[in-house]
Amino acid sequence: MLRLPVTVLPETFDADRGYPVDLHMHSTASDGTLSPTELVALCARRELSCIALTDHDTMDGVDEAARAAEYEGLTLVAGCELSTRWQGINIHVVALMPGGARGALAEGLKAQRQARIQRAEVIAERLEKAGLKDALAKARHQAGSDRPLGRPDFAKALVADGLVPDWASAFKRYLGSGKKGDVKAHWPEIGEAVGWVVASGGVAAIAHPLRYGLTRRKRGLLMDDFCAAGGQAAELVSGQQNADSSRDLARQLDERGLYASLGSDFHFPGSHAAPGSMSVIPRTAARPIWQHPRLAHLGDAPAGLLGIGA
Repeated sequence: MLRLPVTVLPETFDADRGYPVDLHMHSTASDGTLSPTELVALCARRELSCIALTDHDTMDGVDEAARAAEYEGLTLVAGCELSTRWQGINIHVVALMPGGARGALAEGLKAQRQARIQRAEVIAERLEKAGLKDALAKARHQAGSDRPLGRPDFAKALVADGLVPDWASAFKRYLGSGKKGDVKAHWPEIGEAVGWVVASGGVAAIAHPLRYGLTRRKRGLLMDDFCAAGGQAAELVSGQQNADSSRDLARQLDERGLYASLGSDFHFPGSHAAPGSMSVIPRTAARPIWQHPRLAHLGDAPAGLLGIGA
């Protein structure tokens, strides 16, 4: 058994340093390509010590990841990435759940699973009209399991059928924002989803706030509504992003007293977003998310699943 030294995480962000933390990653429980065990092993090889598994609208991979984290000597926070709507825009919320899936969130995840099933049926119907015959069956084949299907599964099916040359082209032509396969109507409003997280003892963070194509003003309005619903944090750095944009985002977090989270949004090896790989953290007064009272033991927790209650 490999035992990495426990890293005591600082109370504030220090300039010009990295952190052995990644609180936003995906596995085969949703649309990642590594199993939870494989993902945790990769995190260990990259010398991370505090991680979260945040699959889309599910926590099905957490138990397996917790066993792997205990073996590798890492601390794992149970989590998920919730799909929500805000002013007609698809916004993702990372839920970090030190007590696991319970209460309102557990019920919400059941509803999200059904929403994903219904959404996949609509996406399949639209893509069949666009030329992808037997779209649902082909996406299921690409998924390789009975988990709810996501857009990446349909992207792979489009590539396999020769309708597009690659995954990026599938999103650009069929599945990206505003395209035929971009179905949002099944998701809850962001305030409802945040309510599930907070009522169940978790910490809610806006995922990758720079990726929604919002103006600075509209991003501020999103944060205001998120805070009003009880949201506590936002991802200050998500993978690779522009340094000036990061500094501006830091100011928006500071102004609202939001905690700052860090995550790669890792999905598969070979991408630019390897576990723990992210841009330089700007100078900010925003407190690291591990300083939130519900996650206060993240830096010095024992290996395995963080279960500190709430």
